[in-house]
Amino acid sequence: MGSAPRRWWRGEEANCGAAESRMGGGAVGAIQSSTKGVVFFFLVLLVLVAVISRRWMDDSTFSMISSWREQAPRLQHSHQPQPKPVTLTCPNHTTTPLHYCRRTITPSPSSSPSAPATSGTEPPPSCPDYFRWIHEDLRPWNSTGITRKMLESARQFAAFRLLVIGGRVYVDQYHRVFQTRDLFTLWGFVQLANRYPGRLPDLDLMFNCEDMPTVKADDYNTSHPPPPLFRYCKDDSTVDIVFPDWSFWGWPEINVKPWEVLREEMKEANDRMAWEKRKPYAFWKGNPTVSGHRKDLMRCNSSNGHDWNARVYAQDWVKEIENGFKDSNLAEQCIYRYKIFVEGRAWSVSSKYILACDSPALFVTTHFHDFMTRGLMPGRHYWPIREDNQCRSIKFAVDWGNKHQEKVQAMGKEGSSFILEEVKMEFVYQYMLHLLTEYAKLLRYEPTLPENATELCLESVACGEEGRVREFLMEAMVKWTCDSEPCTLPPPYSAGELEQLRSRKADAIKQVEEWKQEAWEEEH
Repeated sequence: MGSAPRRWWRGEEANCGAAESRMGGGAVGAIQSSTKGVVFFFLVLLVLVAVISRRWMDDSTFSMISSWREQAPRLQHSHQPQPKPVTLTCPNHTTTPLHYCRRTITPSPSSSPSAPATSGTEPPPSCPDYFRWIHEDLRPWNSTGITRKMLESARQFAAFRLLVIGGRVYVDQYHRVFQTRDLFTLWGFVQLANRYPGRLPDLDLMFNCEDMPTVKADDYNTSHPPPPLFRYCKDDSTVDIVFPDWSFWGWPEINVKPWEVLREEMKEANDRMAWEKRKPYAFWKGNPTVSGHRKDLMRCNSSNGHDWNARVYAQDWVKEIENGFKDSNLAEQCIYRYKIFVEGRAWSVSSKYILACDSPALFVTTHFHDFMTRGLMPGRHYWPIREDNQCRSIKFAVDWGNKHQEKVQAMGKEGSSFILEEVKMEFVYQYMLHLLTEYAKLLRYEPTLPENATELCLESVACGEEGRVREFLMEAMVKWTCDSEPCTLPPPYSAGELEQLRSRKADAIKQVEEWKQEAWEEEH
């Protein structure tokens, strides 16, 4: 008969047998006989110590030991993923091309960003409610999916084409855009890939970096689906897919720091000055030339002896650049009790900085939505201002707020809590991950690299940059991989829920209008 098969649980015996054979039989026998007496002596001694110790060790000691014994197996079997540092080392420019991406990339996964929870671990929390709009943005392609032909029809609108293949990120750049919007948007994609290595599925998308949405819903239907096009905002008549804008990673041309850095500065500014001590007016500062509503707002300054409770200022960026941005620090503008938000050509990146001040935000009627402002509710997060009568609406809002300070302070806190806690970079990246994952599920083809595509990585984007651009890229760079699961994507809205949401917003605006009408009637 052959030798007995080796079992996995016999590993220690086999090792010990091998050690014995190396020592030799006689030596082993001598050692065994000489140690029997010593072993017996120590066994007796241990029994005596245990009996004596039992009389003086208190209950807490035994509880501690018992607790340690209960916890030890859990500690031994804990295999939580550990974060890994993300580092950037620029190559020697004289010997290595800047576009060379050398780090090892984890291959792309299946279409889900969330690995199943291991036994005994808590499932990740649900994402903020505004994540539900991901489903609405992708709804136009639910029944048809996205074909290569559909995607390539969006090229006429796109500044670049971005792909993820096998965990690596690539870009095919069609043309440069205003300032560094494209650069910092692409930097955001690179950071996402580094924060969640191997979690991005293979995908292929077109991206437009301009202000105005372009894909009109009425121009398409299920038999002729719209071209899928990513951009920063949309309105109710368009089906562009909204994505976090470049300013979350920085806007060096006007010295707006990356959001994670500026967010902390805004929180510190809120702590420095209590709301009651702030100037009892509504404040706005920006470029008034980009929209008619902003030009109208400039008329709300105090003039001809009439004070509309507004303090609005035109921003001259040429002078501000020459002055070293001394008068445009956003964290230092939280000194007014009220902040005004008014759209530019389309949406404006300023909404997050205005909401962050702990002061009630007065929103002039908005027509465009970015990825997160759809989570705002009038009357809770902000005070609605009529666009066709801005000055009187602002004056009423400030007068009403100064008389009902507790209520408007609560509104200011709700708005700032939303933007500072529910839109911190942790959630921005998770929104990106979920959006891209759901988008990739719709692709009906295997993404392949275009002829002119180049790889994107830390080195290829940052190493050739200098000055404030390089500084902001470094400040916005992800330093560690994420060691936890992303939040759980909430389900889509039902038709009834969407209608209820619209009704709530309309009712809140109507309530403010009724208060205002009553006040105006009392004046006359």
